[in-house]
Amino acid sequence: MSDPIPVTRDGDGPGRRSFLKYSGALGAAAGLGGGLVACGGPESTNETGGGSGTLTAVIGYGNDGSWDPTQTASAFAMAGNEHIYEALLGTDPISREPYPQLATAVPSDLKATTWKFELRAGAKWHDGKPVTADDVVFVFDRILDPGTQTLAKGFFAGWLKEVRKVDARNVELVLKFPFPDGAARLTLAKIMPKHVYSAAGAWEDATKGKAIGSGPYRQASHHPKSNTTFEAYDDYNGPRRAAFKKMNWLTIVEAAPRVAKISGGSADAQISDNIPYANIEQLKGGGMTVEGGAGMNNLFLMFNTDHKPFDDVRVRQALHYAIDRAKMIDVALKGHGKAATSFLNEGNPSYRPAKTVYGYDPKKAKALLKEAGVSGLKINLMAVNVSWITDCLPTIKASWDAIGVSTTLDPQETTAVFTKLDQKKDYQVVAAASNPNQFGIEADLIMHYNYGPQNIWMGYARWARNARAKELFRLMDKATRESDATRKKTMVQDYIDLVAEEAVLYPVVHNELMTAWNPKRLSGIRPQPYPGINLLQAQWV
Repeated sequence: MSDPIPVTRDGDGPGRRSFLKYSGALGAAAGLGGGLVACGGPESTNETGGGSGTLTAVIGYGNDGSWDPTQTASAFAMAGNEHIYEALLGTDPISREPYPQLATAVPSDLKATTWKFELRAGAKWHDGKPVTADDVVFVFDRILDPGTQTLAKGFFAGWLKEVRKVDARNVELVLKFPFPDGAARLTLAKIMPKHVYSAAGAWEDATKGKAIGSGPYRQASHHPKSNTTFEAYDDYNGPRRAAFKKMNWLTIVEAAPRVAKISGGSADAQISDNIPYANIEQLKGGGMTVEGGAGMNNLFLMFNTDHKPFDDVRVRQALHYAIDRAKMIDVALKGHGKAATSFLNEGNPSYRPAKTVYGYDPKKAKALLKEAGVSGLKINLMAVNVSWITDCLPTIKASWDAIGVSTTLDPQETTAVFTKLDQKKDYQVVAAASNPNQFGIEADLIMHYNYGPQNIWMGYARWARNARAKELFRLMDKATRESDATRKKTMVQDYIDLVAEEAVLYPVVHNELMTAWNPKRLSGIRPQPYPGINLLQAQWV
């Protein structure tokens, strides 16, 4: 199966810079040029709604990543795109069960190798033109084009052979082999208007924030450093109509001003994601509902296996065994986390404890270092400066110092960390945050997002050429092709045992993501275990 790989030149798309820069993954930034939307200043960031008025939301992540649905991993953009675009099938934001969006039905036989879809009658783009089968083929041709590297390619190219137009409102998807999990993945292929995005420079415009879809909300304005506004699309005739006349989404990365925006009787916003654990009780006391979603959000360690002694699996294991996860969860996460006992979180349908579980065992850590012939080890731990990550770093340092590993903490802006990785600069160990649940909860998808022969993370870790890595990739490909759900689950669990043992890129803790909202103003809110918000089933009280 194919894997997400770095962006290369593809006509009007971004050039070979950084996949993370253009996707927005992990908060990396993408610059915005002029001429796309009015950028002289933000829309009012103090509007509040009532009845059919403006809903104001706070997103705790940057809004300067790509908005191109085929490329982006930006939390803000992915959440926004869920309201602007539609796919053939959408998925429930929590259960991830597929439901018809632009298509009229979910295929009755998901084990078939041809899926037929009829498009919704009367579906229109936000510029008023009709949605057609040509638009569907246009998007999938881009995703499957061998010469065009997109993030979406890694989710489709391994199992989807081609997409054919039958007539103006009907398409066929031809699969390489039976792949029932593909139905839920279709939500990752947002259908985009061919007449807009086939124009010269249009993919670059999408990267910068231009978004024209067929969904219940149209993008009204886009200001990467402050906010994006949405308006209900009156001609939308799909399954989940807009409940809010307008929405104003603010980007506030700093915790204190984000919390202040939804606090007190004069709060300017009705909902915010990424609530700091330290502010939960304060917000509850002020009448807000604060609930968490537990999923794949995690702090992971990634080792440079080209930098000795991190090529030795015993050293990697030792550093994991040394970490006092219980202390980290208690002190840094205020109880809102669990020690990783597999690459997958415990709530994942494919979870089972890995054969190697890194319980707190400093004695074993010391023994492994001694066995590896390592003494006097000094580590510079480069880390992203995401607030909850930096809260966890002192525990890692104290744990490693306690086994005789002199540790220097080196938190930096996320863009700085990944720029260094993109430039292939030397490093020892990186601590960062990740959450592949943005794309789904399917284990095969999650593992391919992180591991694979051309995977960007494996490029960072310099591990893809290792013999154990090649064995892992073979097992992963075999599991992808297995159509029996029970056998596939076992095969995935088995190869995760190899991932756990090698600990090249592996989670330390999985933590909850907290969402707060005003229950006197909003109903139908469900906190999700990945960044962003989904308001397609929300409404005013």
